[in-house]
Amino acid sequence: MKTYSEWRRYSLNGRTMGGRYTAVFYAPDGVNATAIGASLFAAVDEVDRQMSSWNPASELCRLNAAPLDCWIDVPAQLAEVLETGVRIGLQSKDSFDIGMGDLVEQWGFGPSSGASSAPSPLPAAGSYRPASATLEIDRARCKVRKRASIAIDLSGIAKGYGVDRLAHCMDGWGIASYLVGIDGEMRARGRKPDGQAWAVAIEAPAYGVREVSGVMELQDAAIATSGDYRRWVEFDGQRHAHTMNPATQKPLSNQLAAVTVLAATCMLADAWATALLVLGERDGLALARQRGMDALFVLRQGEQLQEILVIGGKLCDPG
Repeated sequence: MKTYSEWRRYSLNGRTMGGRYTAVFYAPDGVNATAIGASLFAAVDEVDRQMSSWNPASELCRLNAAPLDCWIDVPAQLAEVLETGVRIGLQSKDSFDIGMGDLVEQWGFGPSSGASSAPSPLPAAGSYRPASATLEIDRARCKVRKRASIAIDLSGIAKGYGVDRLAHCMDGWGIASYLVGIDGEMRARGRKPDGQAWAVAIEAPAYGVREVSGVMELQDAAIATSGDYRRWVEFDGQRHAHTMNPATQKPLSNQLAAVTVLAATCMLADAWATALLVLGERDGLALARQRGMDALFVLRQGEQLQEILVIGGKLCDPG
């Protein structure tokens, strides 16, 4: 077995999905870092080419443009993410909905990104149908059928899935000590050679600046955060977060500033962080406890922030 001094720290990064991917890992000196870097880029680039709402040539855009009531062939990765998104939608009472594309666009967060006033007209009351009631997914055959008009937006899950593909790539190279991520979504394998867990910074939910509020140790797990502070638009002096509430068909409006979730995969952590954020400080916390989740809720109380920590579904002291 190699000693700590025989391992070398490698760090690779690049651009993807409107942000940056990173990979920090330990391996013997002389490992082919160039080949590993190329495979990491290929992994996230494939996800981006399949699931981007911003690339008209993506498989997702092709699916959105496809006719109704016809089975459409999709890549296996896209089928997996769609199925997971629909399943989490059902498990979260549709607080997580991958069918928010039109609403995201109307509020100025989509590919056109040109909204300067509140969208009008808003969808009629009672006309909303979630993706869980609209999409049929045949995962085994990699086919999808739309039963009604829907604009699929995977921004709440695809980045997490991209992190999982980075992890899969590292596993394929036989690397057992790594931390990979895309922006703030991270996944770790093992520990560092000195026995320490991977340290992941938790960002403070502050508007317009980036500050660290704490550090979480990560081993053989993934972490993702959703919040109201990173992207927003302002109408009539009021901020509107980029995350949509399917129930109101408007940007979310509750006391939560951010929700951080730990899960086995980053895809799950990413989607559940959004779902709990949308559900809010009462229903989101209740569902996290019911499902035995690990999550950190940050509430805005005027100018102050309050943290509520749930570990294994039980309330814990965040201090």
